[in-house]
Amino acid sequence: MSNAKSTCIELNGGPPAALLRPIRSQTLDRRVLDALIVMIEKAGLTVGDRLPAENELSNQLGVGRSTIREALKAWQSMGIVTRNKGAGTVLAVEISANSVHVPITLKLEAESLLRTNGVRRPLEIEAVRLAAMNATDLQRQSILDYADRLLGEHAAGRNWRKTDRLFHATIHDACGNPLFGQLIGQIHRVFHDIYEEPLGTPLLGESSITLHGKLAEALVAGNVATAVQYMLEISCIVDEEVRKHIDE
Repeated sequence: MSNAKSTCIELNGGPPAALLRPIRSQTLDRRVLDALIVMIEKAGLTVGDRLPAENELSNQLGVGRSTIREALKAWQSMGIVTRNKGAGTVLAVEISANSVHVPITLKLEAESLLRTNGVRRPLEIEAVRLAAMNATDLQRQSILDYADRLLGEHAAGRNWRKTDRLFHATIHDACGNPLFGQLIGQIHRVFHDIYEEPLGTPLLGESSITLHGKLAEALVAGNVATAVQYMLEISCIVDEEVRKHIDE
């Protein structure tokens, strides 16, 4: 960023990293990120401010530098920070609670999920468009089979998340361009490797499940416009559920 500050902000005569305390139990990337969120908020760091160096964060938290690096890389992938050798790690989005009713960790998860879904949406829509035109008879049948399985699991009250991923993966395969599946998979993993249950809701997007059957039917019929519309609706429902969690 052009307005990035060249040095870390000092707080009460000391650097932000001094606000950290060692993580004494087994370290997870998520716990490191939680500690960094607290540091950023207490230090009053804002967009354009530089975070402490990796070795300083590592020493303060009592974890390996590689753990810090992986956590910051995850944030970089989600657009929370920018990183380069010259400027270091610079905060790219505001990390501060807008309301006393919204925990900062929840707010960050929600904003990260909305950004992730915003990047994923056009890829999913284009994959659906291509699949509606290019899918083979065998692929169309596979799409129908996974849709039936997904709807069945949802109706039975079982965890349908894995089948949902397989359903969309089948669409990605049918579009004829393997890059779609690879890119969407990478985007999905970036977020869910850190936030296993976003917003404490393992089945986020549940209200969109019924539309998956209609999406499958449109794909099998080769109806491009209808399939694209259903995929857009499914993606927008996820955004609506995220915002609803924040409002509640």
